[in-house]
Amino acid sequence: MELTKRQQDILDGKEGDVKAKVMKTLVMYGETFGAPKMVDITGKYGHLVTSFGLSVMKPVYELMDTLLDGGAVSSQKFSVDPRPLEKCVPRNLLQDIFFKVMYSKQDDYDKQLKKLGIMSDDAYTCTCYMDEVGNIPNEGDILSWAESSAVVYANSVLGARCNRNSGILDLFGSIVGCVPYFGLLTDDGRKADWLVEIRTEKKPEAQLLGSAIGMKVMEQVPYVVGLDKYFSSLDDEAKAYLKDFGAATASNGAVGLYHIEGLTPEAVKEGRNLLRENYKVFVIDDETLENTEKNYPVIWKDRNATPKLAFIGCPHLSYAQLESWSERIKLALNANGRRKVAVKTVMTAAPAVMEKFKKSEKARKLISAGVILSHICPLMYMNNPQCASMPVITCSNKLRTYTSAKYYKEDELLEIITGGAR
Repeated sequence: MELTKRQQDILDGKEGDVKAKVMKTLVMYGETFGAPKMVDITGKYGHLVTSFGLSVMKPVYELMDTLLDGGAVSSQKFSVDPRPLEKCVPRNLLQDIFFKVMYSKQDDYDKQLKKLGIMSDDAYTCTCYMDEVGNIPNEGDILSWAESSAVVYANSVLGARCNRNSGILDLFGSIVGCVPYFGLLTDDGRKADWLVEIRTEKKPEAQLLGSAIGMKVMEQVPYVVGLDKYFSSLDDEAKAYLKDFGAATASNGAVGLYHIEGLTPEAVKEGRNLLRENYKVFVIDDETLENTEKNYPVIWKDRNATPKLAFIGCPHLSYAQLESWSERIKLALNANGRRKVAVKTVMTAAPAVMEKFKKSEKARKLISAGVILSHICPLMYMNNPQCASMPVITCSNKLRTYTSAKYYKEDELLEIITGGAR
């Protein structure tokens, strides 16, 4: 692999043995995928996926101490995925005991992240690219991120360049300031393998559309046509839609980049020139989406159990989505003759986004209606036996995929939580 003098010096140990091992790991990672060289990171901030202080992750904490002791702190500040717990999110006595054991290293790990270079005490979110958080890369920036939904958003909506790195490798890239050049960092790697034609009667549910595409194209790149008629520009509404759409493509498949004709930066500039010569075609109509949803497994012990908890916000909601959901919940409660939600409902957003929203009248009305506003990771909350046995519902395809939560489209979920028909 071709290395610059600086990169070679690090590999040769001129900045310490620990950094040398970090660089060697990245070089081996790159060689595995045929990378001809390392390229410098140009994004201002990194993003790490590993945010949770699981007691079983002893090797990770030992590694972090080794990095700190060796002076191998991040060369750039970084954000990190959401924490798994917050006191306001309901849990019974058994769950509370389990969580205390399961996440017993959370406080210690938070201290390590602070020493390594986390942006701030509230930089814990899977949507680090929100204006309120401030980790917004520029088009063309080279990143060292992990977190599938953040990576696919950065690549697709922002036009930055990042591979789907695993946890720890994201930090390693930030420490030495460079990453292997392959895959989605290259022009060829960003070409589209699929032309996806949307032929639905109305704007498809973002989470359901992303699921159908992700399961079809898997790790390849789709070029989607037919969505631009629902959005006049890449405004806040479009970005929120594509955030949820992308999270579903990345979790239900392994998509790291998509192009939306007429909307996303590279599609606007290059159009269908992004398609490979031998591209495949996938047509999505209403029947396709219906069949996709019908095939989702329901793994509740009692398939007809009454829901005990609902999660909205995986990935984290934007400020505009919080406002929209608050209005929809208020109208649905009024229509159903209720003052409070019928199912305990947790809405999640980045700490900075949620703190801003909590100052609004809409937030106060939501809270008075029994809705819980939080910034946890619903996935990590659910990812244990005590919570997995609960009948939890969600409109997030990512949460459905990784946990026992049952998926409902947004309007269906809204009816359930506000006391309408199940």
